[in-house]
Amino acid sequence: MTTGTIIVATDGAESSLGAVAWAAREAERRHGVLRIVHAYERDWVKVRPGGGSDYVDIARQVAEGIVATARDRARQVAPGIAIQTNLLIGHAVPCLLEVSHGGDLFVVGSRGRGGFAGLLLGSVSASMATNASCPVVVVRGRTEGPIVAGVDENPAAEVVLEAAFAAAAEWNAPLLVIRAYPPAVPLWVAAAGVADVIDTSEQENDERARLDEQLAPWREKYSAVPVKAMVTREGAAAALVAASGKARLVVVGSRGHGRVSGALLGSVGLQLLHHAESPVLIVRHDDRAGA
Repeated sequence: MTTGTIIVATDGAESSLGAVAWAAREAERRHGVLRIVHAYERDWVKVRPGGGSDYVDIARQVAEGIVATARDRARQVAPGIAIQTNLLIGHAVPCLLEVSHGGDLFVVGSRGRGGFAGLLLGSVSASMATNASCPVVVVRGRTEGPIVAGVDENPAAEVVLEAAFAAAAEWNAPLLVIRAYPPAVPLWVAAAGVADVIDTSEQENDERARLDEQLAPWREKYSAVPVKAMVTREGAAAALVAASGKARLVVVGSRGHGRVSGALLGSVGLQLLHHAESPVLIVRHDDRAGA
């Protein structure tokens, strides 16, 4: 049995209500507590002619209604879970980053209210995925299928594998582990037909052997989890986005090789958040597993 606090942010948009439902199921699975939070600003009343306590009361009533709707949605999908609710006054991102310190997992929808048509990732979701103090799940798309994990030789890969194997075990789902590697010959050279005579099978076999070695202790620990290992010369982001079309969750680390100093989320993670067709879990090197 696991426990913990699952925090989910809502702004009343359908995307955030989908995140609430996902978080409620996760809290039920973990036998944990679901904490629903909503941040709202009331500084706007100061600039309205005649602005006063009436407008403050209206702002709070609207916020309470948003939280109540989210609580009802959570109760519909997981009637037995413990639910806490919090109203936060201030700008959404700093308020939500602050409360993320108290969570085991932070869940957000991919887009909020006021987003531009065509954008798949809102600014608040992007900020939380990049800067939150605990693992973050950005929810969109399908919720059935295998768990997919993207790994490399970075130390953070062990945290990714720990989270992915744990989720696969508890959800009774198969696990697909993908490792992308740069080809011995640049793909543009191969595409031009210059490299047809170069045999790259040895490199692929070496990469597969390294991945099998990386997975060995996790296969032993989670012997009941069906695991498929895949190596590809395709870019990591493209391979993971493609796999997300049949996945219930994609798990990646917050940093990869070639990271820019100060960037908390690598290019693979960013591309996934923008293009994945399933929820994406971002874990960091110092995170405990559990999603």
